[in-house]
Amino acid sequence: MRSVFAAGLALAFCLDIACANTEKVIFVGPETVNVPTMPPTLEDLRLDVLTPDDWTKRLDLKASFPTGDTPSGTTTWLLLDRLTHGQRYELRVCWAATQPTAFTLDVFELPTVWDTPELISSLATYAFSRQPEKDSPDVGDTTSQRKKHEHETSLLFLRVLAAADYFTDNTTLMAQVEPVSVDLILDPFLLNALPRSLLPTVGYVVVVAILAWFLSRRILVWIQPVVAAEGKSAEKKKRL
Repeated sequence: MRSVFAAGLALAFCLDIACANTEKVIFVGPETVNVPTMPPTLEDLRLDVLTPDDWTKRLDLKASFPTGDTPSGTTTWLLLDRLTHGQRYELRVCWAATQPTAFTLDVFELPTVWDTPELISSLATYAFSRQPEKDSPDVGDTTSQRKKHEHETSLLFLRVLAAADYFTDNTTLMAQVEPVSVDLILDPFLLNALPRSLLPTVGYVVVVAILAWFLSRRILVWIQPVVAAEGKSAEKKKRL
């Protein structure tokens, strides 16, 4: 009995307590496209990349109050690469509740971005802001990291819009919005039904259910004699 209780208590302590907000978008991996190696390439954009193997990143995203020109806030672009065609995915953005922000997430296929002036202009503006200075020692890194041959891959562009969602008497915070620290998580679905990150939770629930079943049987064995004794005592009192 004690061992069962101790095991259940240990499992309970394994749960993480989180105080955060979450925004997500669910999508299906697109068909593969041919990625050329002639510049400008995807590497030249210098976007942060998420893949099923490198599936989480912590970033400080710029945010701003909505305006007429940017009603949804500041735009950040990322690349979701090495996806599987037809595979279901969930992309989550998690951030602290102490940084009130409204996030809007959209995914676009490569041809859609290329053929839409508004999207390609936004992407070009963001990519230009990430280019290093000419005298930076990192300028040559992109060339050395390029793939030598064209390759087929399933990829999507992720657009994150971050709008500050608060009001304060602090004039500094109202004049200049601080970057929002976020966790970006690319979560593939197992059998296109269950997010991979939920597998430990499902395992935890199954283990707790099994332990509860065995524990209930032990408790029932102990309770039955007590109930039977109380029943006999009640019958004796009635006879008297």
